[in-house]
Amino acid sequence: MKVQTISERGGVLGAMDTMYQRGKIQEESMYYEHKKHDGLLPLIGDNTFPPKDHGGEIATQIELFHSTEEEKGQQIQNVKLYGEARNALASDSPKVLQTAARDRQNVFEQLVEAVKYNSLGQISHALSDVGGECRRNM
Repeated sequence: MKVQTISERGGVLGAMDTMYQRGKIQEESMYYEHKKHDGLLPLIGDNTFPPKDHGGEIATQIELFHSTEEEKGQQIQNVKLYGEARNALASDSPKVLQTAARDRQNVFEQLVEAVKYNSLGQISHALSDVGGECRRNM
């Protein structure tokens, strides 16, 4: 079976459409993990020469910090106020970003503008509306 290069698949956009890159990354990741697990890829301290003073998994107790309801409410209010203040400045930047993505243009310039006024969540939602969400195939 001949392995096709990215250029044979129509460039980066063509390879993205067929999920070629994602598949290759997943294949290489699984190959690496299998070699590490089988011992064919020795990693000092991981699967080769582990510390002698423990017999396996190391369990530790971590004290968790819990916010009060008042602190949670204040943080939610802070995020809402921030969003309202920033979104009023450039409410159409996610739409411009979506248009660039749909038209297969270089989205970098629109992305730089969008991060000035929008949260990561807003940008992620705008782009996932265009291209869908990434799901790992297992």
